Amino acid sequence: MNASQDTIDAVRGILEQTLSLGPRAAQLTPASRLLGAIPELDSMAVINVLTAMEDRFGFAVEDDEIDAQTFATFGSLAAFVESKMSA
Repeated sequence: MNASQDTIDAVRGILEQTLSLGPRAAQLTPASRLLGAIPELDSMAVINVLTAMEDRFGFAVEDDEIDAQTFATFGSLAAFVESKMSA
């Protein structure tokens, strides 16, 4: 599932604010790797990103819904948000 541009922009904003990425956030494409590629994205940051997404989009994320694939790329994270919003 491909995420809508609105979702992509919102997720980019969450990553920019939560991880303090500054101008690097604008360079994120759906293929951009997240885990292992962005030093700021450690285990605590993942929790902060998930909390920010829950607050912004109004859904709840269960522990068993998240794995490394969710945060593998910017596109996979945006697709996860899109799937949660359409559920």
